[in-house]
Amino acid sequence: MEPSQANEDTPTSETNSATEADAFSSGRTRRDPVGWTMWSLAAIIAVSGVFMASIALGRSDSSSVTAAGGSNNASGTPATQPATAAGASIDFQATPAADWTPYDPTLKPADGATEHKLTMHATEKVLEIAPGVTQEMWTFDDKVPGPTLRGNVGDLFTITLVNDGKLAHSIDLHASKVAWNVEMKSINPGESIVYQFKAKLAGAFMYHCGTAPALHHIGNGMYGAIIIDPPVLAPVDHEYLLVQSEIYTGPEGQPGDLTKMMAQAPDAVVFNGYVSQYKFHPIRVEPNERVRVWVVDAGPSENSSFHIVGTIFDTVFKEGSYTLQPDARQGGSQALDLQPAQGGFVEFSFDAAGLYPIVTHKFANVGKGALGLFQAGEVAAAGTPTH
Repeated sequence: MEPSQANEDTPTSETNSATEADAFSSGRTRRDPVGWTMWSLAAIIAVSGVFMASIALGRSDSSSVTAAGGSNNASGTPATQPATAAGASIDFQATPAADWTPYDPTLKPADGATEHKLTMHATEKVLEIAPGVTQEMWTFDDKVPGPTLRGNVGDLFTITLVNDGKLAHSIDLHASKVAWNVEMKSINPGESIVYQFKAKLAGAFMYHCGTAPALHHIGNGMYGAIIIDPPVLAPVDHEYLLVQSEIYTGPEGQPGDLTKMMAQAPDAVVFNGYVSQYKFHPIRVEPNERVRVWVVDAGPSENSSFHIVGTIFDTVFKEGSYTLQPDARQGGSQALDLQPAQGGFVEFSFDAAGLYPIVTHKFANVGKGALGLFQAGEVAAAGTPTH
């Protein structure tokens, strides 16, 4: 049996005008909020970057890959050189086309199987990453993030990776304890590899391509999430998964710019691979329903202070452990703080009908696309936010 994956059958927007937004609704009647205006915040922060040798670990984009998983290119220099142009420009006030479909954030429960077999395909595919902007993304199964895996402690996962692309690729599942030079080997186009592991510990883990430079492969879309449920997991009404990452644009329709990645100068910071997509298509729930949101920071370089405006988290699970649960302490949390390659979840409810912004409280990144909305119940016209 295959591991549970995020549902790909997403609803199609009924309208995508500048003043209307559709909502994930699970079959409910919807009324679209109007009058919503996105924040205009800080511009791109360019930081002098340092290329870390530990990222490469000897693997390369070169078409010649050693049997041990290393590279014939000892310097780790990518065979595909970083883009030299300024890159495609993102208009953060633009809206998607009428036929645009968002990435469904719904997280299916673990299916109860103790063995999960899945074939994944490494590809290079031109995808829209913001309204009217496309990039050649390096992907697992033609989407960013890649398919979501989910199971329980003790489950056996057998992943077959098939390289259908034109570059060398690999996979590194952070939920596993395996030898880097065996199951994380880079494979050439047309090759495949089997990656098997037993889930020994719970957590919200990322997986990614580890072919050198891993910075380029992760920064260009080769990442996803694997959820290993903790033994104690309370029932909730809704579960969602949001993966935060950065976009470093190359020229239109081309791969992301490695030079920008090395300088830690992202053009956008996003949830689930697309600029502000849940602003255009809010996630629909009802007041007083119990909601769990799993969050993984895929980076490759930015941290996250995950926050939902208008509510308080009463449960926080971070890096394999509960840090807050409803009890006599009556504690509340404002944000889930994550560094790249960290994950966890928060639980909460909304006391009243309305719109509730999803952000990273590192506000310089909100205006660069790290923005969405929860819609609780029926919502009338909304004013401009003051944040």
